[in-house]
Amino acid sequence: MTLLRAHLRLSAGRKALPRTCASLASLSVRHYSSAAPAMSDTTERKPLFDKILIANRGEIACRVMHTAKRMGIKTVAVYSEADADSMHVKLADEAYLIGTAPAAESYLRADKIIDVVRRSGAQAIHPGYGFLSENAKFAETLASQGIAFIGPPGAAMRAMGSKSESKRIMQKAGVPVVPGYHGENQDAAFLKQQAEQIGYPVLIKAVLGGGGKGMRIVEKPADFEMMLDSSRREALKSFGDDNVLVEKYLTKPRHVEVQVFADKHGNAVHLFERDCSVQRRHQKIIEEAPAPDLLPEVRRLLGEKAVAAAKAVKYEGAGTVEFIMDDETQQFYFMEMNTRLQVEHPVTEMITNTDLVQWQLEVAAGNRLPKLQNEIVCTGHAFEARIYAENPENGFLPDTGRLVHLATPQPSSDVRVETGVQTGDVISVYYDPMIAKLVVRGEDRQAALRVLRKALAEYEIVGLHTNIGFLRRLAESPDFIAAKVETGFINKHLDELFPPVAQPSAESIVQAALAHVIDSSTKAALSTHGGLASPWAAIDSFRLNAFGSQTTTLAYGDHQYTAKVRVVGNGMYSVCVTSESGDKIAEFHNVQPLWEPLPGGVGSTSAGGHLRALLNDRLCASNVVFNDKDSSITVFDQGRVAVFKVPVPQYFDDAGAASPGSVTAPMSCKIVQVMVEPGTEVEQNAPLVVLEAMKMEHVIKAPKAGKIASVYYKVGDLVEEGKNLVAFENE
Repeated sequence: MTLLRAHLRLSAGRKALPRTCASLASLSVRHYSSAAPAMSDTTERKPLFDKILIANRGEIACRVMHTAKRMGIKTVAVYSEADADSMHVKLADEAYLIGTAPAAESYLRADKIIDVVRRSGAQAIHPGYGFLSENAKFAETLASQGIAFIGPPGAAMRAMGSKSESKRIMQKAGVPVVPGYHGENQDAAFLKQQAEQIGYPVLIKAVLGGGGKGMRIVEKPADFEMMLDSSRREALKSFGDDNVLVEKYLTKPRHVEVQVFADKHGNAVHLFERDCSVQRRHQKIIEEAPAPDLLPEVRRLLGEKAVAAAKAVKYEGAGTVEFIMDDETQQFYFMEMNTRLQVEHPVTEMITNTDLVQWQLEVAAGNRLPKLQNEIVCTGHAFEARIYAENPENGFLPDTGRLVHLATPQPSSDVRVETGVQTGDVISVYYDPMIAKLVVRGEDRQAALRVLRKALAEYEIVGLHTNIGFLRRLAESPDFIAAKVETGFINKHLDELFPPVAQPSAESIVQAALAHVIDSSTKAALSTHGGLASPWAAIDSFRLNAFGSQTTTLAYGDHQYTAKVRVVGNGMYSVCVTSESGDKIAEFHNVQPLWEPLPGGVGSTSAGGHLRALLNDRLCASNVVFNDKDSSITVFDQGRVAVFKVPVPQYFDDAGAASPGSVTAPMSCKIVQVMVEPGTEVEQNAPLVVLEAMKMEHVIKAPKAGKIASVYYKVGDLVEEGKNLVAFENE
């Protein structure tokens, strides 16, 4: 087995930044098998491409570039106007602007991408995942023009990329499939009739694509037409095809998938299976490999059937065969095949000591698979946690905004951070809300979970909502630890995963208060010293502040706390914390805070610092981050996280308050359908507006029965979070 080797890519002469600053350099650490592949026979090895174009963005574009650069292959990036300053553009050897922010005007424009191939001299295109990665017409167009497609041929993509066609192939091969309608008749009335024959609940799925896009659960006949229309719109935007299939919805399944790989010489292998059962909105949030607690015979059959499916369509490259499995009997049913590299491929790399992007490049160049089935060994256990910009406490709705602060766990041979963003970047409404993938490995499942929990505790993000806290609770769940996973896991553990908000510790309040006082003193020092942003000026201003006290009020949820910071000597303070009723919560004496501004922080409007202070007998060492956008102070205290708000005057609060009786946008979004107009009478839960954010649609329903007074936006409008969408007449 080859040794894993870390490749730290730093610009010449540039110093590595500390973990508290998620820089381009620090996020470029990757660990892959770096040895040249040992071909499976003595056939002469064909040369790899000299230059490739990556027809994608974000973390997958960066992921492909890391391997390409290690192999001496030049890379070409394409980007939209919204991605002009993105990480994948900076990492590439060349970059070309191909359109405006919407994917339909940029990353889905095959003609523009092919033009860039010609202009740049690239020999091949790596599609990543999403966008054009499963577009058979695109692959066939490239082949006709002598451009290599780093993926399967169009014929295999058509056969297995279509959920309907792939199910027919699998039935012919003797693999059971989920009961449903997989035919070509797309008439709405006919599909509804099929749903009634199958029996509710049913699942409407886009025939092409994946990732939960175009997928809707229908509980009753009255909802079928609305869900069908929504599924079709989302599928058309994501995959350029609005055909759907209808299947029986299984209520307690596991989602297990098998990684397969095939070359142009008839060789096909599997690299074991992954479990992706824990999902929200039909999208995976945590994956692991191998799948836990499978019977040996079931594990063997999964691999064999997946390889047989790949051989049946003369598949080439990386693919994933997905199965739904009964949690009780381990009977599995074929769902679909994703004809591309999956988001979760790193967990397979971690347990097999492989670089699957390198395998893709070898196969696309015409070489044989680097390893045959008997040479592929599974070692250890791995998890991937997807870090999303979303609000789990608000139905996992996606969030947008600037990454004010981003700090990641230290990468190692057992910890990978796959990302395409850094501090200061914006998560926009136009693309998927995934910020990063945190990938960990251990000698067994319990060891891997320990690594995962530690790494999640070290992950810091300020500027928008994320699911990091939710992932930490998930990784600590006794049933998750015991591998009792299935697709309904989240709904069955709501009380555990969404506990009542605990009040902050006195130590967290004190650290936020000390940081706030230091920040105020910093700004005063900047004013006094004519705008000179000296950290010594900031600290001296705090230490030499008049021998008296400063009082800070901090809000945490519905509660307010007051911290009185009193100077008792040179660089020494006492801090008293009281509740909003005036009751003393705690008092700390002889506190000597040490403050180190975060890189670029002094004088910044959204900054912070590293604070060290002995509070009674506990040495606290925290990153404290200020965000002027929402007047918040976030304390990251060795795995504990507390977010405080500095109360603003009432007249500022009133300016942003929603009008009585109004319905507001839960996130920044685009309006795709307006279902009411002024004067419309609606019942409670009637659909009002359909929003689109991060390629997903969301239906806004009436909170009560009544008459609509105003509709503020039309189809196509972009709306900021919190803006009024419609208003009811006052009763």
